[in-house]
Amino acid sequence: MAHTPVNHPARPIYRAIGGLVGLYFLVFGVLGIIASAGNDVFAQDDTKVLGQGTNLGFSVLTILLGIAIMAGTVIGRNLDVAINQWLAYALLVLGLAELAFLQTDANVLNFTVITVIVVLTLAMVLLMAGMYGKVGSDEENEAWQKARLVL
Repeated sequence: MAHTPVNHPARPIYRAIGGLVGLYFLVFGVLGIIASAGNDVFAQDDTKVLGQGTNLGFSVLTILLGIAIMAGTVIGRNLDVAINQWLAYALLVLGLAELAFLQTDANVLNFTVITVIVVLTLAMVLLMAGMYGKVGSDEENEAWQKARLVL
């Protein structure tokens, strides 16, 4: 609890940043579906969108991620914090797994090195947005301040 601030003064900015990450995933996914139309779902070809490798499967995944992140941003009430944090962890795992399988047949989402870099970067931005976007009561804020000062 002491490491996650409550009612951070810049929380609206962090919430907006989380929403922008969701919007990026949504736009990337739609462009990816357009670019990979007619290909196999897990095609491993040279399809690129915004400089990143993609296929139909990864495009659909990014649309779902974008919708989840944007829905959390719109709803708020700390749901966005939970969604941003958990999806950030999932994206970190996905990016590292795809990095391990880049030059193999297990690269089912058609990642390139640039795709890995973008996914890992957006995961870190999303994690930051989740860490600083928590809203709480005045009592929770006071408890956080006291716990922070004890450390």
